[in-house]
Amino acid sequence: MKQSRALQAALFACGLAFTAASSAGGGASGAMLGNTCAGCHGTDGVSAGPAPTIAGMSAPYFTETMQAFRSAEIKSTIMTRIAKGYTDADLDAMAAHFAKKKFSRASQSADAGAAARGEKLHDKYCEKCHEDAGANAKDDSGFLAGQHKLYLQYTLSDFMDGSREPSKKMKKKLMSMHKKAGDKGLADLVEYYASQK
Repeated sequence: MKQSRALQAALFACGLAFTAASSAGGGASGAMLGNTCAGCHGTDGVSAGPAPTIAGMSAPYFTETMQAFRSAEIKSTIMTRIAKGYTDADLDAMAAHFAKKKFSRASQSADAGAAARGEKLHDKYCEKCHEDAGANAKDDSGFLAGQHKLYLQYTLSDFMDGSREPSKKMKKKLMSMHKKAGDKGLADLVEYYASQK
């Protein structure tokens, strides 16, 4: 419960930071627009947690994700409100800005035994879309390796409870993995991605 409130507070602060800059958005540079993300996603998109790091994210993935937030295809109280303030041109400018930044993995502990089990699950169920252990921006699937544990936990929970709809392929793989490994398998995946330094 405390973690949930901390995440909500961080996302609320991000929304406040966005509000001041959104009205100046027309024709603004990707760097200027990207500064509005710093409250939650950190300077240059490198998060101190719990929001995800967006630095180094592929431009197509960033734009598609933001458009999905804007249309409420991806449900999020804060991000939907924020995304509605950006035009497609704004999103493209921000996407290009963050794609040039370097992804930096979170400094966090991970359970070695769980990470080893998670690696096997990743290789079997996730690697085809999330290449290089979830560290390849070119696969346009977002970074998993080195993201903050809390973000990974919440995102997987959203996929599992239907709050966020995965692609058909991902849903099939995720449900198949969950049927075999259960909630423990999800926790092992989180530990695996968190263990990537």
